[in-house]
Amino acid sequence: MSEQRLRVLVLAGKHTSSEQVVRELSAQFDVEVFDDVDAAMAALRNGSYEAVFSDVGGFLPLERCVAEQQAELVLNTIGEGVCVIDEAGRCVWSNPRMKGFPAEVYERVVQTCKSAREIFVHQVSPMHASEDLDLRTKKFGFQVGDDRYFEMFVSPVTDGEGRIKQVVAVVWDASRGRRLQQKIDTIDAAGRELVRLESESLRDLNVADRLRLLEEKIVRYTNDLMNFDHFNIRLLNKKNNRLELVMSVGLPPEANEVDLYASPEGNGISGYVAATGRSYICHDVEKDPRYVPGLDHAKSSLTVPLRLHDKVLGVFNIESQTPGAFTEDDRQFAEIFGRYIAVALNILDLLVVERYTVSGRLAENVVREMAAPLNDIVTETQMLLDSADGDTRLRDGLRRIIDNVELIRKAVKDAAEGTRTVIGCDQVQSEKEDIMCGKRVLVADDEVNIRNTIGDVLTKLGCEVVTCKDGHEAVQVIDDAPLDLIISDIRMPHRNGYEIFAAARRTDDNVPVILMTGFGYDPHHSIVRASQEGLHAVLFKPFKIDQLLEEVRKAFGEVPEHEDAEA
Repeated sequence: MSEQRLRVLVLAGKHTSSEQVVRELSAQFDVEVFDDVDAAMAALRNGSYEAVFSDVGGFLPLERCVAEQQAELVLNTIGEGVCVIDEAGRCVWSNPRMKGFPAEVYERVVQTCKSAREIFVHQVSPMHASEDLDLRTKKFGFQVGDDRYFEMFVSPVTDGEGRIKQVVAVVWDASRGRRLQQKIDTIDAAGRELVRLESESLRDLNVADRLRLLEEKIVRYTNDLMNFDHFNIRLLNKKNNRLELVMSVGLPPEANEVDLYASPEGNGISGYVAATGRSYICHDVEKDPRYVPGLDHAKSSLTVPLRLHDKVLGVFNIESQTPGAFTEDDRQFAEIFGRYIAVALNILDLLVVERYTVSGRLAENVVREMAAPLNDIVTETQMLLDSADGDTRLRDGLRRIIDNVELIRKAVKDAAEGTRTVIGCDQVQSEKEDIMCGKRVLVADDEVNIRNTIGDVLTKLGCEVVTCKDGHEAVQVIDDAPLDLIISDIRMPHRNGYEIFAAARRTDDNVPVILMTGFGYDPHHSIVRASQEGLHAVLFKPFKIDQLLEEVRKAFGEVPEHEDAEA
């Protein structure tokens, strides 16, 4: 099969001979000769040629024809719709993209062009004739249906006398940009709501209620943000590198019971994200070796780190039953929202301290601690702001996020770290109480001063006390023999507070449990989870011994005098 030869167009000159040129070109190319300029121009419009030969007289018309052909090629292949509207409001030309828009879009474009032309005509009316007119391109936008938004530029075309003869419109589908704007608005609203834990209406809530309220807000705004209905949040326990479950929505119990650790290999996508600090989009769970089964019939997932400045606190994992459900936009916005979640959890811990600390407040230290993670949010939002040229609503939403950082800074000013002690123990009398005599009590805390102090006080009052230095020992004691009361810290090696509570429930549904916590994270949210299942009380370090004894007496069935008087 012979090789196809390149095509060459030759326009024969009226005053010069082109026969020799045609003979030489024909040896290597397929040559088409035209004697008429119009015929040559028609051939150029309808065909494809590698080269054009012409004498000077015919060259300029052919050059103009080639330029027009290239311009039409550009207009016909660009991603935007382009149309020309005449004085009567008729569309005299449009490119294929414009013709491909739905009829409703086409009609809105034509109507907008008519309105724009009236604006331009008004600007060049006699009453404005003496003004230095600047007929700049104008931008318009309109919505079609519930979820499609279009934007367009309209420019005037004037004749030699400055009269507006036509307008040209460039139209594009801006629905994606609008959806991004809606996500920005949702993040902005979520950020404001997540930090409103110091408001007047919440001051009388106990910490368990505050924690529960925060979780409800996270769930609600996660749904609103990107319609995430199946997700979980795991926070990193720095002592054992384990990713402990905080909350789970729409995932089966067996998925939540999987033990995961912050490791790039062998611990699923969540372990990889926690170890590396890099987000991960799994487009197809069946083809991804890192995926650990979660949602029933899951097809794709998105996992982002929860960051507090340069530290990874945990992971935010979302799953979908649709293949390829997550995009880079989803990743970017989930990362920003994840930072808000991390900051909100830290604020909540700081507010707990503010509420229960009796030794004073170290406000400036707290503000310094929070400055860096808040600056990270500002930096990432500013990057989006710098790339949002021309979109006023999007820029306004991003600026609101930056403004809300100030709200967060204000929220943490009254927080401080508590001490590791029990206050007032030296005032307890060594006199046994009937209600406590013979009661078997477990005291578990990895702080030796706390467990020994509580143990000594309860022993003086008649209790039989067993102390444990970690969660593993505590669970063994719970499983070995019946107990009348369990007092446990929520942050210990090997087991967290909720796991201690759950172990107690497995052996005896009625045994009262008192959990203790101080400054720092409750990464597994033991307080919330246990409160929902019958936790007796929570004590916030540093607490007074009177507070502890009051809760112990209640656990053993004694009604405080002030409650009896009220009854």
